Amino acid sequence: MKCSELIAKLEELSPPMYALEWDNPGLLVGGKQQEIRKVLLSVDVTDEVIDEAIAQGANMIIAHHPLIFRKLKRVVAEDLTGRRILRMVQHSIACYCMHTNFDIMGMADEAADMLGLSSAEVLEVTYEDELSKEGIGRYGYWKQNGTLLELGEHVKRVFGLEHVTLYGDLQSPMVKVAISTGSGSDMVSLAIAAGCDAIITGDIGYHCALDAIAEGLCIIDAGHFGLEKIFIPYMKTYLEREAEGIEAIPSTQKEIGYHL
Repeated sequence: MKCSELIAKLEELSPPMYALEWDNPGLLVGGKQQEIRKVLLSVDVTDEVIDEAIAQGANMIIAHHPLIFRKLKRVVAEDLTGRRILRMVQHSIACYCMHTNFDIMGMADEAADMLGLSSAEVLEVTYEDELSKEGIGRYGYWKQNGTLLELGEHVKRVFGLEHVTLYGDLQSPMVKVAISTGSGSDMVSLAIAAGCDAIITGDIGYHCALDAIAEGLCIIDAGHFGLEKIFIPYMKTYLEREAEGIEAIPSTQKEIGYHL
């Protein structure tokens, strides 16, 4: 399959028009006429992920977070991003990234479904027309109706996590719950405004959590990677269904950091 044909499949799922203005999704390395047979799926494009793509004989890396995020003035081996680009070019590996367009058209509904939210609505509306509202995060009613402690255990189980951090009274009843994958500090005020009992997200700072508790909102910090790693199995399933002839391999990328 040509790279352009595979990109058409990816953009059918998560059109670039939904990406936020500051974002940089799309084909970041490679050419649209390149033949693609095997893709490696990852959250990030790290040196280890590139090593894995080379070892697996992958023609493309499809990642969630963009390899190129800030303005590049040169592509040289002495620069971290430049070195990664050069290695991919040397090994004929294309790189396509799906970031906020996938957050909005893919990740948000998948996370809400995995959590078990009913009557889910968009947490932060970023696109609206006469027919629909789309955006980042979802909030709705947690079907199990347990405590914060029980919700925390549920999050660990459904997202395959070894740990989460809970902020708030562990026995607080959880009825209306929000979830926003990735970094969620900016979503706290939206969850409060929506009348949620808790938000599940990542990268929450101490003072943000302290203020949220004072406003009556509990927080479950499941980690940035902890939630967004669902990109990998989601895309594997999608490509196996929609891109015949493409072999999709999950990266072995893991969360950085150790918890003692």
